[in-house]
Amino acid sequence: MRKLVFIILLLVTLTGITEAQELQARLSVVTSRISSQVDKKVFQTLQGALTNFLNNRKWTNDNFQANEKIQCSFLITLNQALGDNVYKGTLAVQAARPVYNSSYQSPIINFLDDNITFRYVEFQPVEFNENRVQGTDAIAANLTAVLAYYAYMILGFDYDSFSRSGGDQFFERAWNIVTNAPEGKDITGWKPFDGIRNRYYLAENLNNSRFALVHDAIYSYYRSGMDIFYENQDEGRNGILNSLNFLNTLNVENPNSMLIQFFFQGKSDELAKVFSKADPALKNRVRDMLLKLDVTNTSVYKGM
Repeated sequence: MRKLVFIILLLVTLTGITEAQELQARLSVVTSRISSQVDKKVFQTLQGALTNFLNNRKWTNDNFQANEKIQCSFLITLNQALGDNVYKGTLAVQAARPVYNSSYQSPIINFLDDNITFRYVEFQPVEFNENRVQGTDAIAANLTAVLAYYAYMILGFDYDSFSRSGGDQFFERAWNIVTNAPEGKDITGWKPFDGIRNRYYLAENLNNSRFALVHDAIYSYYRSGMDIFYENQDEGRNGILNSLNFLNTLNVENPNSMLIQFFFQGKSDELAKVFSKADPALKNRVRDMLLKLDVTNTSVYKGM
């Protein structure tokens, strides 16, 4: 369904479709905080290997044309070398989704995972097996497990934005990674006791029927909102308002959930622009809702 909608939106002909991978990922490894005694060439090799892993692996059973690939970026910032080729740092993940009838890319994921630990020896194979996520060396397997997890998150949100609950299969695969994740003393983010904003809770929420409305919110935000905004601004705003109503209901029932905050990261400027020229009554209504849903960006919404 996602593929059909995308083809219709972009008016792509069905002639000459060729199989291609789904992601067009840019991956960078920042090592400025790592001691100069560590050979930085290792990380250039790692950067190339991980880029190939994301872009050349087949993540779905669908065929993508080049212009259908999902634009995304991964920024690994290494903060510590723990010894024995083990490194600790953060991972920033961003992904965007094209808006119909425009060249605009709307942010669909913008998240910082602040605790990534892994082992890497130069030229070691970058591998991932969904049936054996733990691998033979848990801390070495942790890096590809994390990247695969976010690849499925990107696919899930993207597919959800084209058809209702279209991303379910990818959220389930992300949850499978969580339940079979690598374990070790330096590995965190996969367990409920590792904090309240981590990989465990994001995947759990997305697969929990208690949060089912978020899938309607994602679909309404894009297909009933952003995709028709350039053609009919009032109708587009109403679609986005419906999305906010879904999220508001979720927030009342599940206050302070990670999933609500995850949804809004990267969207504050976009929302402010969408409603800046709305009818004053609608603008005030939306502003009041956003001030409750996305407290982090209060200053942006107050300036709408």
